[in-house]
Amino acid sequence: MGIRVGTAGWGDPSLIRSGRFYPKGCTSPEARLRYYASQFPLVEVDSSYYALPSARNAELWAQRTPPGFTFNVKAFRLFTGHQTPPRALPPDITEAMAAHFDSKRNLYYKDTPDEIRSELWRRFEAGVRPLQAAGKLNALHFQFAPWVTPAPDWQRHIEECVGRMAGYLLAVEFRNRAWFDGRRDATTLQLERDLGVAHVVVDEPQASKRSIPQVWAVAAPELVVVRLHGRNEATWEIKGQPDASARFNYDYSDAELSMLAAPIKRLAEQAQEVHVVFNNNFGDQGQRNARSLMALLDDAAMPPILAPADRAGPAQRQQAG
Repeated sequence: MGIRVGTAGWGDPSLIRSGRFYPKGCTSPEARLRYYASQFPLVEVDSSYYALPSARNAELWAQRTPPGFTFNVKAFRLFTGHQTPPRALPPDITEAMAAHFDSKRNLYYKDTPDEIRSELWRRFEAGVRPLQAAGKLNALHFQFAPWVTPAPDWQRHIEECVGRMAGYLLAVEFRNRAWFDGRRDATTLQLERDLGVAHVVVDEPQASKRSIPQVWAVAAPELVVVRLHGRNEATWEIKGQPDASARFNYDYSDAELSMLAAPIKRLAEQAQEVHVVFNNNFGDQGQRNARSLMALLDDAAMPPILAPADRAGPAQRQQAG
């Protein structure tokens, strides 16, 4: 039984601008990751949604974090049914799809030729392989687009994602209420079990008919993910924001976190690990809330995994930055 608590990313511009999480002088990507990893045992990589992950970056992340620290990596947007602009693709892929982009602003998976699909999957796997090889990759997080429904074509697409990433554990987050409408819950959970994917419990504003309710359940025995988006109904459906963090501007109260702690502990009795990821990434809200939840969970939460320098003593920790 283990509960890992962390946040979605460690380098969000809103977090850095806040100046309330990283200590003075902690300004480089390496220093920030090292500091983050001294505070939490888990992080979710979100940059891999916007562009294919880099194997070199993955190698550096593995080197810069202590043994036992782990990552969840978000799947590339094309794979999860989202619209994908040319700037999100590697230059050679954009060039190969030039005829498509002559008439359309975005690329969708269904419009992508098979050979290009296979090449993109190959590159994605290569980008996360160093984390897997280092024993630091927990799951690949597939957050499907809101228009991904339980229709047969979409179910086949999810099966394809699992097949393309054979050997990796996938965590599946749905964003269309049809998957969990109160009538289909058991069917959806059975599909997850049949596919061997981790269930994702979401906490999000119930602002529209497609909002997903909390479904506290386990599909894959290895892992269940609890992803906390905040509860800001005013910004949840907002479009055209220059800074995505504005959508997730929400500060969980201690009372709200306390109410979440009990079902999280119950999940930990059923799964090998529970990952709690705070995606309310406006300023340092996610980091503060994560620390508060870890305190509420007490011994049930995995503590930060200290690197050798952190075990040396306060004076040496300060010198190490």
